[in-house]
Amino acid sequence: MSDAYERPERRALAEVETLVRHATEELTVWRRRCLRAEGELQELRARAPGGKAPDPVQARARLAELEQENVVLQQRLAAVREKVAALSSRLAFLERGMTEPA
Repeated sequence: MSDAYERPERRALAEVETLVRHATEELTVWRRRCLRAEGELQELRARAPGGKAPDPVQARARLAELEQENVVLQQRLAAVREKVAALSSRLAFLERGMTEPA
């Protein structure tokens, strides 16, 4: 007679242990994220006047505004660089014309 019989609760217990292990890992990840977020909040409070952290929704909106403003400024800067390059080449042309004998 072989001992091929496995108690049904063993399989269920193994599944529960696996689920608990996965839940514990997930909880660990969430705990790290929470601690990191709390640390960032404390850092914001330390930097903010009066120790009051900014509203996250307002901070995100302001960040979006600043990013859009940055895009516009980058475009303006590129346009100015093009104009400076054009003026520089015109100036170089005029300087060559002045140094050549007539």
